[in-house]
Amino acid sequence: MGDPTLITFGCRLNIAESEAMRSLARGQDDLIIVNSCAVTGEAVRQARQAIRRAKREHPDARIVVTGCAAQTDPAMFAAMPEVASVLGNREKMQAGSFAPALPFAPSLPFADAPQKVRVSDIMAVRDTAPHLITAFAERARAFVEVQNGCDHRCTFCIIPYGRGNSRSVPAGAVIERVKGLVGEGYKEIVLTGVD
Repeated sequence: MGDPTLITFGCRLNIAESEAMRSLARGQDDLIIVNSCAVTGEAVRQARQAIRRAKREHPDARIVVTGCAAQTDPAMFAAMPEVASVLGNREKMQAGSFAPALPFAPSLPFADAPQKVRVSDIMAVRDTAPHLITAFAERARAFVEVQNGCDHRCTFCIIPYGRGNSRSVPAGAVIERVKGLVGEGYKEIVLTGVD
């Protein structure tokens, strides 16, 4: 069994998170994860276009959409017939989020019925970087998350609604992660964050 296919849009933090999702979904080679960006309308358009293209090229694949555009407008992606499920930015980092959903069965209790959209209130998230990325596929550099979210509420910017409030990874955890990556042979390490 192989790894899922990842299609990543947007910032370096999305690149780092895509590698974490690759680990979480390992062994699901029928899965395509689209990690979207919401910073511009063009970024959202490109994500939708990539979803349609991926389904055309891989009709049997299961497509999961996540990222900031999925967080801020999950209904738009859920309405696409190509999409199997939509995960929020919190949910995409949880173990088991990428497991195939059971087909709907009327005999299942409502609580056990599969959910196409799993997007929680991003403003309630207080932690960051619960994932440790152990490998970066096809990359010469490693990415380490040091911060996520934004406390600014610029009138033109959607990012706080996609990433939540600002929160930082403890310095000690960042230092340990960087030491580990240097030990693995990485010569370039990019610290990532949103704000």
